[in-house]
Amino acid sequence: QVQIVESGGGLVQPGGSLRLSCAASGSIITIYDMSWSRQAPGKERELVATISSDGSTNYADSVLGRFTISRDNAKNMVALQMNSLKPDDTAVYYCYADLRTRWSRRNYWGQGTQVTVSS
Repeated sequence: QVQIVESGGGLVQPGGSLRLSCAASGSIITIYDMSWSRQAPGKERELVATISSDGSTNYADSVLGRFTISRDNAKNMVALQMNSLKPDDTAVYYCYADLRTRWSRRNYWGQGTQVTVSS
């Protein structure tokens, strides 16, 4: 079995910063891409950032220059540093990993962590 656990969400004022962390554990053989997505109320889920196993990154245009994704392969962890936060960044943030176990390769998702940007 695989567990994906996020942490670090909360309430922050506009212009502030938050750091989200995510750890993957369990019967993992290989982790490929690790990503963050988000879903705001009444909106579709949006891919925020992705980082490959070799460190290549991609960002949504809406967060480019404000968010930074990083990864610790030794610990099977990924983080999302969010700066200059805006009210539009308010959403539930989900971590997911494209990984291989003994039985399959697929995306595994965390339970989500709430980020609220408000004064």
